[in-house]
Amino acid sequence: MVPHPIQRYISKISGPLLDRIDIHIDVPAVKFRELASDVPAESSSAIRERVVRARRVQLDRFYGENIFCNAQMTPRLIRKYCIVDAASKSLLENAITRLGLSARAYDRILKVSRTLADLEGKENIEPGHVSEAIQYRTLDRNFWA
Repeated sequence: MVPHPIQRYISKISGPLLDRIDIHIDVPAVKFRELASDVPAESSSAIRERVVRARRVQLDRFYGENIFCNAQMTPRLIRKYCIVDAASKSLLENAITRLGLSARAYDRILKVSRTLADLEGKENIEPGHVSEAIQYRTLDRNFWA
């Protein structure tokens, strides 16, 4: 089947544009069962406090670097502050190979992984952080392909 001209155009521009966006999230509609659940959700104030703590950690980390948050890290700073273990490296290798992600996407995954670790109050990036960050890149290939 021949792709529609608009789809061909979008597929040409999507990769370079999507590479410049850190997080891609597909947000499905919330199911009624979840809306009507008696299980309390995390409060906005608790979420806010976690974000404020993570931002403080980042400000301390980058003191003297002339940046203020993980998203602003240069490749040099990514290599310095986004150290990953063997299991995380394996996840990254699989993602790059299977999803055909670019070097820019690789760096963005590491930045988002660092942020997820900061939000959890973890000093080190763990495989769960990398896995979650990879999931945020799936629109690279699924939505536009």
